[in-house]
Amino acid sequence: MSHGVEEVAATRRTAPEPVNIGRWLEQAAERDPEGLAVVRALGRGQWERVTFSELHQRARRVGAGLRAQGIGRGTRACVFVHPSADLIAITFALLGIGAVPVLADPGMGRTQLLACIAKARPEVLFGIPRALLAKRLFPASFRSVKLTVAVDMPLPWFGLSLERLMATGTPGALEDTREDDDAAILFTSGSTGPPKGVRYTHGMFEAQRRALGDLYDFRPGEVDLACFPLFGLFDAGFGMTSVFPEIDPSHPARCEPEKIVEAIETHGATTTFGSPAIWRRVVPWCVDHARKLPTLRQVLIAGAPVPPDLIREFHKVLELEADVFTPYGATEALPVASVAGRDVGPALLEFVLNGAGTCVGKTVPGLDVRLIEITDDAIETWSDELVVPRGRPGEICVRGAQVTHEYDAEQQHTARAKIHADDGVWHRMGDVGRFDDEGRLWYLGRKSHRLMTEAGLRMPVPAENVFNTHPRVHRTALVGVGEPGRELEVLVVEPLPGEMPKTEVVIDGFILQLRGIARRTPLTKDIETFLFHPSFPVDVRHNAKIHREELKAWASEQLS
Repeated sequence: MSHGVEEVAATRRTAPEPVNIGRWLEQAAERDPEGLAVVRALGRGQWERVTFSELHQRARRVGAGLRAQGIGRGTRACVFVHPSADLIAITFALLGIGAVPVLADPGMGRTQLLACIAKARPEVLFGIPRALLAKRLFPASFRSVKLTVAVDMPLPWFGLSLERLMATGTPGALEDTREDDDAAILFTSGSTGPPKGVRYTHGMFEAQRRALGDLYDFRPGEVDLACFPLFGLFDAGFGMTSVFPEIDPSHPARCEPEKIVEAIETHGATTTFGSPAIWRRVVPWCVDHARKLPTLRQVLIAGAPVPPDLIREFHKVLELEADVFTPYGATEALPVASVAGRDVGPALLEFVLNGAGTCVGKTVPGLDVRLIEITDDAIETWSDELVVPRGRPGEICVRGAQVTHEYDAEQQHTARAKIHADDGVWHRMGDVGRFDDEGRLWYLGRKSHRLMTEAGLRMPVPAENVFNTHPRVHRTALVGVGEPGRELEVLVVEPLPGEMPKTEVVIDGFILQLRGIARRTPLTKDIETFLFHPSFPVDVRHNAKIHREELKAWASEQLS
């Protein structure tokens, strides 16, 4: 009997400490109750302002209402709410009671979104009118939903209103979740295959917060222009204000530059995180209108490779001490590496223009990063023999506290993306890279986008960086046409607006200029086939990742 008691006592002593990231908001409210937590654009110069105390109390009331409805630990809840205080409060309420928010970008398209919902099997749906209408029109995808909460539409036939939900129950303590307990399901963008639900734990979110804080020195009281809404969760964790500008987060490339600038100036934004597609519109507008952004001390641009010319132009509208950072990572692992814009100077730029690829910087301290032999096969068990010698390209693999271990209900995808080791799980990024002699990581492109020519492996990004220097080119995509091993290298060019060549003479002249660029480096000298496309198909989340499979099919048709 006494032996059993000793075993129980030992188990209690070694049990992991409670970790619930709902505490982020609680701590922010304790530290600065009257500080602004969320500011949201309402249009026509009007703004909604919510303090940390108000946001925390709102989250507690939502959590109490959910518990009164029998919702608790492990329950999944889809959240389709506009970027706002409600979005942050609902998400923290779910985290606080141990429920699992399911977050997917509606912009991924109706078919993919409905498939994601069906796979996630949520029991709760928080939704704006469009989401609740979708539930009625496509009931099969929502058959698991038992409780519907209407946001911004207090109509009883669509479900329980958020205000009525908050009027029930008594707020209680945070659930004592552990670091390995599920915290959220975040869906990938679907830019390189079907969207997949990524399982996050409370411990992984905590590790992300630590890594981001160490990299970018986020401080309480700062103001973040939250162009990627879910970063608002981290804002609360750092005690920063989230400013949600007038922008459709599903279509950032359609943003109105003057509204982004207005949000920065009105609220004195000190930091921001968004897609290259946003800043490709905002930065030229600032330059053309001689507008500086003096309050910004740092800009984070992620979601797709960031062209050096965008970083260079951005510095023209920032103060001397400010900088542009390009964090590298993915939904499954973030951050992995980071590089400061001021480090992408003339010396590094020369490497880029000579076909080295895109430098994503030094890897994050505490994270293991290795390059392995390129293969599409699943790898069950890790071996150091998989690792390629320094200087050679390989698939980027990462292991660490912020690296997710599996996809939700996707065993096949998990098997192809994860490698098990005795001391953890490695995630295969699906990207090809190489390390230089100084330990910097260079991105060469997606593994699935590699070309197999008669000369061997070719990665697209290094060559594209060379051709993107043409003053009339918006972006390019190198695709392979033909059988693997004998693929023809075809450069598809999207010219700048108004620069699309329409006559044979203009087309020939444009191609002659591109061939002149090709001759500058050994990497590109053999590329002789060029096609012009008016508008590349891109992902919806960042409006920057090119759907190369579609371009490849289009190029094949053009050359057949």
